[in-house]
Amino acid sequence: MKIQFNTDKTINGDEKHQTVFTSQIAEELKRYQSHITRIEVHLSDENGKKEGMNDIRCLLEARLEGRQPIAVSCQDDTVELAVSGAIDKLQTALETILERTSNH
Repeated sequence: MKIQFNTDKTINGDEKHQTVFTSQIAEELKRYQSHITRIEVHLSDENGKKEGMNDIRCLLEARLEGRQPIAVSCQDDTVELAVSGAIDKLQTALETILERTSNH
């Protein structure tokens, strides 16, 4: 499972942050790793440099073997919360999709 990290110009996308979030995503989704070929992470600040509530957006796009990609997003006050929320949504979506296919 490859994890590709993308940020806009207002989010700090240095190697330290990428490593932290990449390892968090890999750990949280490791039970699905045999089904996922790649995950793309897109972090953006919806308000640019202005302050605001829930202005950090994390979009996770999972490429599944033999299936259409799925995407989830979460907006929150911090990058950490947005990433964590998006991971939770992706876990739920993967569980639903993979459970459906195993029942058929």
